[in-house]
Amino acid sequence: MSLPNNIGLFKFDFTDRHAILGVPINADFKEIRQRYLKIARRLHPDSNATKNAAEKQQANELLSKLVNPAYEKFTSERSRSEYMLLIKDIAKRAGQEQNKIQLNYPASQELNKTNNIDHIYRTTLQKLAQTQYEDIEQISETIAQISELNLVYLMRKADKAFPSPQMVATAAPEVQTAQKTPPQEPEQPQQESLVDQYLRRAQKLMEKNNFPQARIELQDALKLEPNNVVCHSLMGIVYLKQNQLTMARVHVNKALQLDPNEPMALRSKQVLDEVAPQAPGKTTGSSDPGKQEDKPKGGLFGGLFGGKKK
Repeated sequence: MSLPNNIGLFKFDFTDRHAILGVPINADFKEIRQRYLKIARRLHPDSNATKNAAEKQQANELLSKLVNPAYEKFTSERSRSEYMLLIKDIAKRAGQEQNKIQLNYPASQELNKTNNIDHIYRTTLQKLAQTQYEDIEQISETIAQISELNLVYLMRKADKAFPSPQMVATAAPEVQTAQKTPPQEPEQPQQESLVDQYLRRAQKLMEKNNFPQARIELQDALKLEPNNVVCHSLMGIVYLKQNQLTMARVHVNKALQLDPNEPMALRSKQVLDEVAPQAPGKTTGSSDPGKQEDKPKGGLFGGLFGGKKK
């Protein structure tokens, strides 16, 4: 699928990632992430049993080649800041050239005339976004319409079109946890599934001891594949590292239920049995909290991530 090349922000030799994701220019990271998850579930090969093999392949390619790269631009604070600076520059250029810019869609023309620009912009964009990825043949056209709305909004609002410092601040903690991963990932195989991408990001975060953000990635993966053995194994390690032994045991036991020979789960179980042996009729949650704080820091616990599994 080809992107529009002479409409909206694309006419400035720029990839409008807001339009690809169907979010407003002034969306904060939380809104962007929620929208990405919604699209990812929509395009996931298992989301619609009526799709044939060709449609599933096409949806997977859209996800890996179009949606994921657009979302990755926002997950790093540095890359997101650079991207927004480019948009601000385009806003200035568009403001200077607005008398020369021809609008192709009635919705953009209406937005250019209205006095209630913020409300009309949001409601029109949201309406387009609702069906943006339902018909693969219409995706490029919808992206073009949204990008032209973005262009008009930038022309009309100028500097006021961008998120306020307060909006950026509320998103900053979540963005900062993600920025520890390299802003530009090596190109992944085309057939890498959405769940594999969650697992890859989670493992990188775990290697950097960013366990809260890793847990979010794994939780999103489990929403798509509740019986993914590797995901349950990694979740067990995350909870172990955070001293939440009861939850760690839940996920380790689930992983071993799915695959009794899963290496990470077996190592995690060994650590759990040493740190908090589970007596009959007694859960790990009733063990001494003080001992939980001291013991997991060395020995086998420190080596849990010695062998990676993709």
